[in-house]
Amino acid sequence: MKVPLLDLKSQFVEIEGEIRDAIDRVLDSQYFILGPEVVELEKEVADYSGAAFGVGVASGSDAILLALMALDIGPGDAVVTTPYTFFSTAGSITRLGAAPLFVDVKSDSYNMDPEALKAFLGGLTKKGGGYVTADGLKVKAVMPVHLYGQAADMDPILDLAKSYSLAVVEDAAQAIGSEYKRRRAGSMGDVGCFSFFPSKNLGAFGDGGMITTSTESVRDKIVMLRNHGSKPKYYHKFVGLNSRLDAIQAVVLRVKLKHLDDWSEGRKKNADLYRKLLSDAGLTAPDGPVTAPEELPDRRHIYNQFVIRVQKRDDLRTFLGDHDIGTEIYYPVPLHLQECYASLGYKEGDLPVSEAAANETLALPIYPELTDDMQRFIVEVIGEFYGK
Repeated sequence: MKVPLLDLKSQFVEIEGEIRDAIDRVLDSQYFILGPEVVELEKEVADYSGAAFGVGVASGSDAILLALMALDIGPGDAVVTTPYTFFSTAGSITRLGAAPLFVDVKSDSYNMDPEALKAFLGGLTKKGGGYVTADGLKVKAVMPVHLYGQAADMDPILDLAKSYSLAVVEDAAQAIGSEYKRRRAGSMGDVGCFSFFPSKNLGAFGDGGMITTSTESVRDKIVMLRNHGSKPKYYHKFVGLNSRLDAIQAVVLRVKLKHLDDWSEGRKKNADLYRKLLSDAGLTAPDGPVTAPEELPDRRHIYNQFVIRVQKRDDLRTFLGDHDIGTEIYYPVPLHLQECYASLGYKEGDLPVSEAAANETLALPIYPELTDDMQRFIVEVIGEFYGK
């Protein structure tokens, strides 16, 4: 049995007619960049996420970049985030001449640890209307990441941000539809940033992204920034980007958005079955070699990934690959130890929870079209590897 990490072909078969009709609608209109289809998608994603406004952009990375630009993050500034995440979380900060500063994650969710954030902020010095680091960087924002489809512990993060006059940028690239105490990802901070990369739960047929906000002035600025900072055309208030969402991507996403909750429920069903199968096989902690991901109270986990923590991770991955089972390691080198961030001065051991996660976690297939037999096969092979 072959089990890929992700099977988008199975998804496409179910919605092919809807997708082709939607694309034909764009071809008939010959309106390919922004336009009415993008406007409708912006409204639909904002409503789905519980925000007042949405702004479609060219990618999830651009969503973070433009959100930070709208908040006037630049040289001499710093943004506090986590190192166990995709590179664009920190890379977008660096692109603006600001510095990413890292705090550790919690072992139960791999999301920002509010206690670590509290300790970091407590070490800052108040200066003027803000807070600065020992080397003079002005900390202006905090960026929690809703990793793998589960929201960060937002109440204490929001409280700390308010106490230190920091903007909150939600990196919700993997978390559309996830919830924290009945609030959707992308609606709790000043801005939320989503990715529509094809492998996401809501994936386009190429790159795409969305920024959500409930502050009209922020929305208006991002709308200008994504189009070279112009309004009206050829009159430029800011130096922006070319980061406009295509209409074809918008109609694909509008079709898929109608199915998203059903797909998310399918992913949750698969996650629940994994836990049962792993437990029944005697594989799960504390006595077994596998720790299944936790689904925390007051959360809606949408399982962009199903990430287990295991002993002998690399050997297990090789063994699964030999049995035609697709897996992935997210993320093998935490950002604070990346070569390009050596100048920040972090060293191994500084953020131990993130470092352990990078060394011990493995993503298993979790897409909604995954069959029970496929999951049983995966767990049987894992059991075979560990002699269970």
